[in-house]
Order: sequence, then C-alpha cells, then structure tokens
Amino acid sequence: MKKLLVVFTAFQLFAFNTLLFAQEIVDHPPSRDQGFGQTMIMVTIALVFFYFILWRPEQKRRKEMDDLRTGMEKGDRVTAMGIIGTVSKVQDDTVVLKMYDGSKIEFLKAAITEVHPSEGSKAAAQS
Repeated sequence: MKKLLVVFTAFQLFAFNTLLFAQEIVDHPPSRDQGFGQTMIMVTIALVFFYFILWRPEQKRRKEMDDLRTGMEKGDRVTAMGIIGTVSKVQDDTVVLKMYDGSKIEFLKAAITEVHPSEGSKAAAQS
C-alpha cells in the first residue's frame, strides 16, 4: 500500500509540474524566427570553404597526374604501386614497364603514381 501511495504521489507531482511548465510556455508569445537568410549564408560559406580547401586542390592534383600519365614516353622512369621501372611501350590504357632485371610488366596507366621523364623527353624540356 505504501508503494502505491508513493507512486501515486510522484505521479501527481510530475503531472502538476508538467502543467505549470506547459502553462508557462503557452503564456509567452512565440519568438520570431531568425530567418532563412542566416541559414543560407552559413550553408554558402561552408560550401565555398569545402570547394577551395578540398575539391579544387584535389581536381588540380588529379589533372596534373592525368597530364603526366598521358605524356609518358618510352624511356621515362615511373613508379607503379611501389614498383620502379622504365617505360618500354605506351598503349591506350596500359604501359609496359621494363624492370631492372630485364623482365617486363604491363600496368594500367591509372596505377602509375609517379613519372620521372627521361632527359631527352618533351616533359623534361618543359620543366
């Protein structure tokens, strides 16, 4: 019986407090919204920040790598997945690399991570 009385009393206090707080909130007029403009300004600032800090440098780096890959010529030294070799043959999407021991391996151009142009190539002359 005591437990029931304690639970009932606690429920009454909770209900009474809820009514007081509900009435207090209803008495105040709703505050005016700060506006959609501030939200849009913050979103715009965030997008501009991400564009100049993340997207644009990544696009520049990707374009430079694509230019290096398309400009590869026979005799250039390249690194592909940590393997160093000399370009033996350039095809549309692949490159045949000659290794130190004379063996040849075919790689996708997209797998090439570094290109070191040979001394007589056009890319070395531009640098």
